[in-house]
Amino acid sequence: MSFTSNYLGCAGREIHYTDWQPAGPARGTVIAWHGLARTGRDMDELAAHLSARGWRVLCPDTVGRGLSQWALNPKDEYCLAFYARLAREFLVQLGIEQCHWVGTSMGGAVGMVGASGYFEPELRRRIQSLVLNDNAPQLAAPAIERIKAYAGQPPAFARVTELESFLRAAYKPYGQLTDAQWRRLTETSTRRLPNGDVTPHYDPAIVGQFVHYPDDYLLWHHYDALQIPVLLLRGVESDLVLRETADQMATRGPGARGLLQRIEVSGCGHAPALNVPEQLQWVSDFIEHAMQPA
Repeated sequence: MSFTSNYLGCAGREIHYTDWQPAGPARGTVIAWHGLARTGRDMDELAAHLSARGWRVLCPDTVGRGLSQWALNPKDEYCLAFYARLAREFLVQLGIEQCHWVGTSMGGAVGMVGASGYFEPELRRRIQSLVLNDNAPQLAAPAIERIKAYAGQPPAFARVTELESFLRAAYKPYGQLTDAQWRRLTETSTRRLPNGDVTPHYDPAIVGQFVHYPDDYLLWHHYDALQIPVLLLRGVESDLVLRETADQMATRGPGARGLLQRIEVSGCGHAPALNVPEQLQWVSDFIEHAMQPA
């Protein structure tokens, strides 16, 4: 399976996304949304897996990341409320009435606030199921500080191979990536600076979210409102989603309603890369089980 590269105007910004079409009629649509300082290309393996099973998969680059436009007003645009607005306009313009949502880290939070309907009520009816890939309604403060430290001051290198070495170390908790996957991860998230150096392809101002909206990722009221099936994939070694938080999720919201499925992913921290057969099968099985009539 292959994809097309596309651009769409959402909330006044140009958003890039890849579109993975199945060979025949689509069974439905899956939105795969990446993590804080990443791009939609992180979802290539998942998108290929799902499109081979008949799903259309759309993988956007959030504003300020990858090939999408950077924010013109960073304080107002780098926050979950604006990301939810992007998501709504994205679905509306593409004519997607219902979808399944797979979100890694920040992408999971965007799906959670979307499915709760708190910021964008229209999204509540459009999102049929939600996969939280190492994301939860409460995140560990030390891990957030770790992420802010590396994301807020992205390093620059003379060579792409040096940047790849940095990314291999920074994202080691992703789990088992092949050399080819590490190279693609690097090349799809690299930009060249005016002096010729290379650096990760995102706006460093994205971390201002943690300063201007310190409780943006405290989402229990959104989680408690969810009325759809939820799959939590938690890296066993995750320092962001603590085991006690996952335990609490099982007693609240969709957990209390019998709508939560939880899988502890061995050999991973924050966050599983969704790139190995077992992880891909978990996601596709969940979506197929969660299918609802349009």
